[in-house]
Amino acid sequence: MQLQTMNSPFDQEQVELINRLLPMLTDNQKIWLNGYLAGSQSAATVAVQEQPGLEWYAQQGGAPAATREITILVGSHTGNCESVAKEVSKKLQDKDYQVKLTPMDEFKPKDLKKVEDLLIITSTHGDGHPPDNALALYDFLYSKRAPKLEDVRFSVLALGDSSYEFFCQTGKDFDKRLEELGANRIHARVDADLDFEEPAEEWFDGVFSVLNKDRETDRPGAPTAASGTQQTAPAEQPAYSRSNPFNAEVLENINLNGRGSNKETRHLELDLEGSGLQYEPGDSLGIVPENEDQLVDQLIAAAGWNPDEPVSINKQGDTSSLRDALITTFEITSLSKPLLEKAAAFAEGNALADLLEPENKEQLQAYIYGRDLIDLTEDFGPWQTPAAEFIKILRKIPVRLYSIASSSKANPDEVHLTVGALRYEANGRKRTGVCSTQCAERSEAGASLPVFIQSNNNFRLPENPETPIIMIGAGTGVAPYRAFMEEREETDAQGDAWLFFGEQHFVTDFLYQTEWQRWLKDGVLTKMDVAFSRDTAEKIYVQHRLMEKSQEVYQWLEAGANVYICGDEKYMAKDVHATLAAILEQEGNMSAEQAEEYLTSMRSDKRYLRDVY
Repeated sequence: MQLQTMNSPFDQEQVELINRLLPMLTDNQKIWLNGYLAGSQSAATVAVQEQPGLEWYAQQGGAPAATREITILVGSHTGNCESVAKEVSKKLQDKDYQVKLTPMDEFKPKDLKKVEDLLIITSTHGDGHPPDNALALYDFLYSKRAPKLEDVRFSVLALGDSSYEFFCQTGKDFDKRLEELGANRIHARVDADLDFEEPAEEWFDGVFSVLNKDRETDRPGAPTAASGTQQTAPAEQPAYSRSNPFNAEVLENINLNGRGSNKETRHLELDLEGSGLQYEPGDSLGIVPENEDQLVDQLIAAAGWNPDEPVSINKQGDTSSLRDALITTFEITSLSKPLLEKAAAFAEGNALADLLEPENKEQLQAYIYGRDLIDLTEDFGPWQTPAAEFIKILRKIPVRLYSIASSSKANPDEVHLTVGALRYEANGRKRTGVCSTQCAERSEAGASLPVFIQSNNNFRLPENPETPIIMIGAGTGVAPYRAFMEEREETDAQGDAWLFFGEQHFVTDFLYQTEWQRWLKDGVLTKMDVAFSRDTAEKIYVQHRLMEKSQEVYQWLEAGANVYICGDEKYMAKDVHATLAAILEQEGNMSAEQAEEYLTSMRSDKRYLRDVY
């Protein structure tokens, strides 16, 4: 649009100069210029007198600050990063920042060079791998096509589990690569463990302080939300959440395995009435577990501690007895290298420090596997510090996430779980899973469990109910497929559904057998193939059943079927992926590279979805 002399206070020469300049300016330059003129006292006075529409700018002490657009990219597997990102986005928008929140698999990697301020929030999966929805962006950044990013500022929040060797590796990789490409840090990377809430808050405060300082610099003297001159109503929070779980009553607790099975798989039905908690098939239920009383008493005895000693349990200074704190608050059943490094400072002698030397890496990993804090205390104690000091090095008990095995449409105000009780023997002692055995042994009908819903948008039924689905799972990995079938039955979905299920024995371990057979009879489930590995001389797994039906599997893939994998990542999911690639090579006459590209394309189209652990 051209400025005209007749509708402005400028003469012809000034109009010509302005019309030559304006097309050359970017939007940010125009905003800055507007703020500069309005911020000038003399210009502001004239503006108020001659241009009443600018009165607001003069009252504010200048034009609205020009803020760089903030892009938040999320790499998430279980949904933790997604929930953190939504909270961060909401806080920034409440402070009048321009924010784009995008899952990594929905972001075009080539647009990176257009980004101004980039916030990466990502988890790490398995042995240091990116979550599925981060793979494309990760590979692009480490390819030769990655652009120089000198004009991009960034900060990374990495979520992980310090009990894994490659703790927060994906976040570290993103942070390192962005720096190599020339991007500049807004704030240093933060690596958060399973109790990530406080580190995430500290990371956001650090990022926001820089962003806010920039805004104050861009508009001197202007009021900002952080200065208290603008008040934003606090965001409405759900009544119950990860930080405030709902105590759900246990309605049913049934052992799904038959007599003689060497497994114990529990079907739990929990009452959510009055909680306001809502979920969809594919979501998980989080449980906040407690340590077993007997295990805590063994630890206290091994360490020679006083169970009644008052100790602090959080940064707010709340206290409880040592015994209660070890039952309800602190993790004592697993070891990690970071924990051993901290404990070495309290150990008598150098044995623990020697174990941590780089040349003893394999020995350290072997020691950590299958041992707990009792073992560490018996092997390297007594600790040369009071209990109240020692427990400061312990992390909080991690919540446990279980795939929901029910549809809320079929079971209003209820949620169902499929939990395998973990029991094993290691290093001369019997061991149990913290949460799984709590569910199996200490959660009878009438008891309660603290729970919350963990949304997982990366494991959803197709929007089109006529889209065929292939569901592949072993053991408790069948849980979300029970939810899928209940949902599809309630909504009368017409798409074909094919289940591949694996366990040890047909007679004792066919989880939800009568339900699958009923759905098969009623047409809700189109096909079912099962693999019971211990019933045959040669072990048969779900990947073998897939290969046996390779031609039909390929036809379903070509017809647009969604493929779902749920279960163990290290073995089952890895083997299933390799089998799908082999099917594409064999039935589709593809090379190995073409088969992987096919699966990558399916993943990008949200047709290849995994809920693995």
